[in-house]
Amino acid sequence: MSREKLVDSVWYNVSGVKGPLLFARRQSDVVYNAIVEITTVAGETLYGQVLDLSEETVVMQVLGSTHGVSVTGTALRYSGEVQKLPVSKFMLGRILDGKGKPLDGLPLYPASIEREITGAAINPVCREVPDEYVETGVTAIDLMNTLVKGQKLPIFSCAGLPSNELAALIVGNASNLDDSERELYVVFAGMGITHREYEFFLDKFTREGALDRTVVFLNRADEPVIERLLAPRCALTAAEYLAFDLGLDVLVILTDMTHYCEALREVSSAREEIAGRRGYPGYMYTDLAGLYERVGRICGKGGSVTQIPILTMPDDDITHPIADLTGYITEGQIVLDRSLFRREVRPPINPLPSLSRLMDKVAGKSTYPEHKAVSDQLYSLYARAAEVRRMAELVGRDNLSPYERSLLGFSVEFEEEVLNQKDQPRTLKEGIELAMGLFAKLNDSLLDRISPEMLAPYRKGKKV
Repeated sequence: MSREKLVDSVWYNVSGVKGPLLFARRQSDVVYNAIVEITTVAGETLYGQVLDLSEETVVMQVLGSTHGVSVTGTALRYSGEVQKLPVSKFMLGRILDGKGKPLDGLPLYPASIEREITGAAINPVCREVPDEYVETGVTAIDLMNTLVKGQKLPIFSCAGLPSNELAALIVGNASNLDDSERELYVVFAGMGITHREYEFFLDKFTREGALDRTVVFLNRADEPVIERLLAPRCALTAAEYLAFDLGLDVLVILTDMTHYCEALREVSSAREEIAGRRGYPGYMYTDLAGLYERVGRICGKGGSVTQIPILTMPDDDITHPIADLTGYITEGQIVLDRSLFRREVRPPINPLPSLSRLMDKVAGKSTYPEHKAVSDQLYSLYARAAEVRRMAELVGRDNLSPYERSLLGFSVEFEEEVLNQKDQPRTLKEGIELAMGLFAKLNDSLLDRISPEMLAPYRKGKKV
């Protein structure tokens, strides 16, 4: 027996400490992703997770500060088990940290089972075709970039734009269309958030009565980096249990994925790995896919997991690796626009660069018959109006034709009446009614997707 090994598989073999990482000489009973109990010389107990294994070295990420952890005198006890999350229906209404520990002052909920948080992507053969609509309460999404049950639809934000307010609005109002008996549940994970954002989310969820149907995981910016990597995995593990074990429909909201990727880069840098684009690890695509591909619907299972990851584009750059890779993996994007924000449109969602690739699966089929035509007409008019707005900046509005002025007037009304809804939720039906009301004011020559017959009830007066 090695002199380094003591009773109960305790090892005194730390070889180095670098930032949040701990290095030790490898032993035979160590497994990848295993939880490690770390006891410092002062008697303080910390926990870590095995990140990397080589023939001679074990690399561990410490769940907390490495202050007091030294090469000599630090004891390691390998559990042989990977990070697990206790799951049950009693998770609903609870506020947890990035590791799944209670933050609300209550004891840990009774657990039905413990699940490994690493999870796995759903086998494509087992995936059910998405064909059911999810209502978010946001017209720019519901009407023009429809969210489908089992879809992963990210929100691309810019620094300073109200992505948190949009997330809170969706959490408070997301539902299944015209199906009050089948409630939609929410799993929310906040990663690297500030104390102000922490208080904002708790206040919003509590005040709007959404907490009872929500599981909340919050990791603050001043907490260990590794928790930022664990939080979304814990959230998805909880969602998978609620959906595929209990048969519930679950919406997962992850914010901010930029903080997650920065944590990934920090850990990669500490491990002295070869950097990829802009310093991010080369495996970031695979890592993100491991999170995004855990959502969907499974044949033979009653529940579903739908995902809205939110990220902040550094320097407003949609080609940044985080946004770029997310766009490759997911099924569309919702883009927040700074110019709309300056025009006081809330939420400032720009429909033109936004896209839901699965919208055609439900629009006009499991929603309303006129949904697809209304959406197409809004896109057509707003795209033409955007060109006119650019032209007006060059030649002046006085030099525009009556046709062009009509388009410009429509775009102003569209932004003020349809896109702009502040923090008030709106149903899809209400959004369609608003859009049809705008169409009714226009000359038929401007409309190429909506027939005069469809508009007749609106032009005669209020539709009954």
